[in-house]
Amino acid sequence: MLTLVTGATGEVGRRFVPRLLQRTAPGDTVRVIVRDAERGERFAALGAEVVVGDLREPDDVTKAVAGTDAVVNIAAAFRGVPDDEMWAVNRDAALLLGRTAVDSGTGRFVQVGTNLAYGAGRGRPLTEDDVTVPGGPMWGAYAQSKAAADEGLLALHRTHGLDVRIGTLAFVYGEGDPHLTQVMRWVGEWAATQRLAMVHHADVAQGLLRLLFAPGLAGRRYNFSDDTPVTAVDLHRLNGVPVQAGMADRVDPDPWYGLMSNLRARDELGHRPLYPSVWTARDAGAL
Repeated sequence: MLTLVTGATGEVGRRFVPRLLQRTAPGDTVRVIVRDAERGERFAALGAEVVVGDLREPDDVTKAVAGTDAVVNIAAAFRGVPDDEMWAVNRDAALLLGRTAVDSGTGRFVQVGTNLAYGAGRGRPLTEDDVTVPGGPMWGAYAQSKAAADEGLLALHRTHGLDVRIGTLAFVYGEGDPHLTQVMRWVGEWAATQRLAMVHHADVAQGLLRLLFAPGLAGRRYNFSDDTPVTAVDLHRLNGVPVQAGMADRVDPDPWYGLMSNLRARDELGHRPLYPSVWTARDAGAL
């Protein structure tokens, strides 16, 4: 089995690829595409095949996808990049990968999505059958472009039979990922009770591995989230930051924004969070 992984140098990818390599059987190959050959050296040392190229260039994508049995698309642009780059990477490159996978006869396509693509909350945990409702405090080019990629890839499933399966991630943290600290730039403006759905890198990896290897998932979406969202007060405590005066007086504009049900992943994939809450990860020394 030859599997292409994009986004290998990002926070999710660089933690996922070593775990995937540990799962490879004799004769299997993991290929990564990177824009900088030097950044691919660590993956080559682990046994991955490295292709240098840009996901926005059709010839590079054709070269990377050639001969693959599966693609895991983790690549994403967000936080601090221009909107047009988000659209180019998150939507356009994802759909180029999908069309190239169809042309190459690639059997399986795992797309990594975000809970922000659901848009506004529904007054209950979000489920995989919910359609996008634009809005919410984090709605913008990142969420819009990721939602468009999901829909475009599912359209390729319907029209061309591409075996697409989507893993929708909550806020990813753990294993030294700076996201847990960086989130404080927003949390300081939240209401004290405002909640954030989270998922540890170890649980992202086990979810993506299940999506990659399990049969019969074509056209399905799965939410990966831990069992216990954290509040703004919790995030202050985790980061050792004093809770700001006045937080308790603020009102959460969308109390269910981004909060997802993980029941489908539990029931259909047997996915059980290794870290069901951020406190479990803290106690295990896995932050």
